[in-house]
Amino acid sequence: MSILLYDTTLRDGAQREGISFSLGDKLKIAQRLDQLGVAYIEGGWPGSNPKDMAFFEHVSELKLKQALVSAFGSTRRADATAEEDANIQALIAANTPVVAVFGKSWDLHIHHVLGTTLEENLRMIADSVRYLKAQGREVVYDAEHFFDGYRSDPVYAMRTLAAAAEAGADVLVLCDTNGGTLPSTVARVVAEVRRATSTPLGIHAHNDGEMAVANSLVAVENGVTHVQGTINGYGERCGNANLCSIIPALMLKMGYNCISDEQLRTLTETARYVSELANLSLDPHLPYVGQSAFAHKGGMHVNALLKCEESYQHVDPALVGNRQRVVVSELSGKSNITYKAQEYGLELVGGTEQSRKLVQRIKELESRGFQFEGAEGSVELLIRRTQPGYEPPFELLDFHVLVRNGHDGNMAAEASVKVKVGDQVMHTAADGNGPVNALDAAVRKALLPFYPRLATVHLTDYKVRILDGEAGTAAQTRVLIESADEHRTWSTVGCSTNIIEASWQALADSLEYALLNDR
Repeated sequence: MSILLYDTTLRDGAQREGISFSLGDKLKIAQRLDQLGVAYIEGGWPGSNPKDMAFFEHVSELKLKQALVSAFGSTRRADATAEEDANIQALIAANTPVVAVFGKSWDLHIHHVLGTTLEENLRMIADSVRYLKAQGREVVYDAEHFFDGYRSDPVYAMRTLAAAAEAGADVLVLCDTNGGTLPSTVARVVAEVRRATSTPLGIHAHNDGEMAVANSLVAVENGVTHVQGTINGYGERCGNANLCSIIPALMLKMGYNCISDEQLRTLTETARYVSELANLSLDPHLPYVGQSAFAHKGGMHVNALLKCEESYQHVDPALVGNRQRVVVSELSGKSNITYKAQEYGLELVGGTEQSRKLVQRIKELESRGFQFEGAEGSVELLIRRTQPGYEPPFELLDFHVLVRNGHDGNMAAEASVKVKVGDQVMHTAADGNGPVNALDAAVRKALLPFYPRLATVHLTDYKVRILDGEAGTAAQTRVLIESADEHRTWSTVGCSTNIIEASWQALADSLEYALLNDR
């Protein structure tokens, strides 16, 4: 069986606090969603703002290959006609092949929000659907607050669905708008609705009880064939059902078709692309697509993975475009080191004994405040430095950093360094807008004559963590530096009670790591 995916990232997802997609963003995301293989893309509410109307004016220029674009809006107003209702006319003006129109299922909303009667609400639903069908549109009817309405008055809630179905709705979407319904209730109610109507059913779940994905999947198990959600679960309050979890669950766990296997392998890339345009960091712990979704830290886990990968992974990460990772920390065992050495293409000459010594070294450093989970560059250097014949590309002999208040009232910094490369000692100095920047500039000035490729290396992030706030300015300080060149990105770590020394440790590792492939 095939499940139709209806993506509402551009409408419901955009209602998340902190998200504001530009018109260009929305068009790019629509194109990416089409490539992912969703059946429907809900582009926005044309009656609510000019940007959404502009989206519908431009989306036809994308020439989408398979996705149908949908415009979203409400039923007509009470005591009005569909022909004279501005919202209904805005849906028509959007000129999309599909329209999604929502109506009230809950008597509480009808009485206290709409301020109308139960019978008028049924007419509002039927008139709106019938009019939109007469205009040649495919109509998705969203039964807003359906599960709350069904709990309050199941007979009336079912009458609202019947009104939409009899007027010609192509699918009846049961909405858990407040996001508080439990999967057992969703399963029971969907099954009862399925027995009462022959019209295809959909599910639209919010995540206020952290049940949106579960509710969507259990709805499918009970007869739903149309699933609504957003990329990364973006949405108002606690978000919507996360399609990045629903899609692989449907395909890999439940045996349904919704996109191709090739498109499934682009899922992680799509999640990251949308998060970038949303200007939000992708939660690393998201299932399937997060950076940590297939990361392994405990020594026993990694030992088992080396013998049998599925022992601690519920699916192959490559199926969703992700990858397995092993991180190194004080919880690591010898297997973590063995795995990382293999990943770096290194052979541990000392075998188990070398692994044991490296584990002990890492545990010692982490007890002093280092943390290697997010510092893969420093981990590789720790292993390489134990290899026979390894010689560091440079050695810092001395450095001095001066911070001063300039004549113009602005703070300035100057660093001088002595660096040894082979049998030569370089003594250089440089100014910077801070002590770390000055130190970076001075050491680069010393190393560039020997290693010109360092000119392509640049710092992309610099994080400082105070490990013991009660110690005040004498606290242990951890510095994490992220660097990049034209091909890759890596992170390194330093730790000391002196923030300059901690920064130097991370900076020196970063530059040494950059030179690994040149030696």
